[in-house]
Amino acid sequence: MGFQFNPDEVLEMAEQIERNGARFYIEATKAVKDRAVGKLLLELADWERKHERVFAAMRANLTEAERQAMVFDPDHETYLYLRAMADGHIFDVRMNSANLLTGEETAEEILLIAIGKEKDSIIFYLGLKELMSDRTGRHKVDEVIKEEMNHIAYLNKELAAWRQRTI
Repeated sequence: MGFQFNPDEVLEMAEQIERNGARFYIEATKAVKDRAVGKLLLELADWERKHERVFAAMRANLTEAERQAMVFDPDHETYLYLRAMADGHIFDVRMNSANLLTGEETAEEILLIAIGKEKDSIIFYLGLKELMSDRTGRHKVDEVIKEEMNHIAYLNKELAAWRQRTI
């Protein structure tokens, strides 16, 4: 039997993904020596925390009907499944960021990595959207996707600015 998630569960996952993203960027600061890149990573971590608050606010505005579980889950297996997906799929904080970064990356390379992670987030949310019913508000997941698209727009703007400065 497949899972169907309600908007509350999906938004909880979005919050976890944003927390994991912030932790990834904080850990990445330890792997780089360039102060400018480190400052940028700290800024990105702060940005992820702000988006976590956006998703939390969206979740707080859900109706009671949207908060209801779509499946009988006495052992909280759905919750554990959601947590595992959020913890391991996007911004996997169990992986040492030092293994991903050599410390020699430019801000441009860091931005490209971040854009890739944000694109992965959108793909993740598009998949989750398919697991939800129309009745319980698939449109809430669309709001999450729009937030992730805003992340990419910001990162692309910073990437263009970086490239302009280095010409």
